[in-house]
Amino acid sequence: MSDKPTAVRVYLARVRTALADLPASEIEEILEDVRPHLAELEAELGEGARVEALIERLGTPESYAAELRASGGYPPAGEGATQVLATAAAPSLAKPRIALWGLVLCAVALALLAFGAAISIHADVLLGTLLFLPVFLISLALLLRGGVGPVLALPEVSWLRGALAKGREQDDTGRVLRWLGSMKPAWWVLCAVVLLGFGVLLMMRQRSAVLLLPFLLVAAAGIVWAGPRVRGDRRLLWLVVPVSAFVVGGALGGFGAAVDLISNRYYPSQQSSYYPSSSDRYGNQQLTYGGEEVENVYAFDAEGKPLTEVYLYDERGRPLALTRYGCERSSGTKEKIGEDNRFPRPKIEQGVTDSRGDYNGYYGNRAACREDAGVPFSAAIPKVTVPPSSTSTPAPATSSSAPATPTPTK
Repeated sequence: MSDKPTAVRVYLARVRTALADLPASEIEEILEDVRPHLAELEAELGEGARVEALIERLGTPESYAAELRASGGYPPAGEGATQVLATAAAPSLAKPRIALWGLVLCAVALALLAFGAAISIHADVLLGTLLFLPVFLISLALLLRGGVGPVLALPEVSWLRGALAKGREQDDTGRVLRWLGSMKPAWWVLCAVVLLGFGVLLMMRQRSAVLLLPFLLVAAAGIVWAGPRVRGDRRLLWLVVPVSAFVVGGALGGFGAAVDLISNRYYPSQQSSYYPSSSDRYGNQQLTYGGEEVENVYAFDAEGKPLTEVYLYDERGRPLALTRYGCERSSGTKEKIGEDNRFPRPKIEQGVTDSRGDYNGYYGNRAACREDAGVPFSAAIPKVTVPPSSTSTPAPATSSSAPATPTPTK
């Protein structure tokens, strides 16, 4: 016989021994579930695969059996092999713990960064992942070097498994956990769809976000491939956990952005009982002309020169105060800075800048805002001419005949 089936049989024999306290029928069911994966892994390792190679990939058979117990909802084993494993792993808990909590830290960070990027629709928020990349690489290196067995034997992992096992024993909680477990195949596909949708959303806002698309495609393909295999190879958790956390954070952020967009769009109508229909979202009146909103007013003198510091009032002496906007430098967005009746106002332009500070350049990737105080047009003021009057000023009346000169008499 070849060595190929021997490695699997030896490994499964030790797994069977670690599960010996369970009913025989359930042991066979558990082994039937994992046998195809072990055979596939052995074939991947090659002709000369040995038990040691399987242990390096999956951990010891005893730790693998403990994991199968937890995932199947079975009670932990009593004293014996599990106690021996815990005693053996005790001197080297530091490295497995760094591997575990490095993964947890990176997953939480990815969820928060994805939330921030989705709710602001700015890809540059994701640059924060570079800060946590060294932590993830250290965690992954420790996992690959020490194997997944020591990580699974940590006290905190054992406590989590025990809590899940107790939850499965309860009716309501167990029903929810079983339902979540049945949804795993759909979850991997959903993660891939959300990742691609996330990339498309960012590219619609920033052209430079196209650089993220290859990474999102790789992550989507990776989770679809690794998700169904994670039960047999727990090292794949270092792929599916961060990606799943990223998807959850991005989905929550996208939902928040959608709610904010809807509330901003319909805010005036929702406040109609407090503000007139011609008010903006801050409750200030709006100027309209020809049925369209007027945001700025430019005044010129008779020579066509633009006037500054012009204050507008109505016929009752009331100031025509409108909301004044300015640039919020940190976020590069248009924000309210007050309200007044002084015109003209700087034009607020929103765009992007690149790493050199060029505004709306081809490689722009950071939201930016600037104020243009110039007059965007020139005005030709028509000359007013006074038409001649239709009635002339009456001239003094004159007699048509001169008075007779008196003739002297003799």
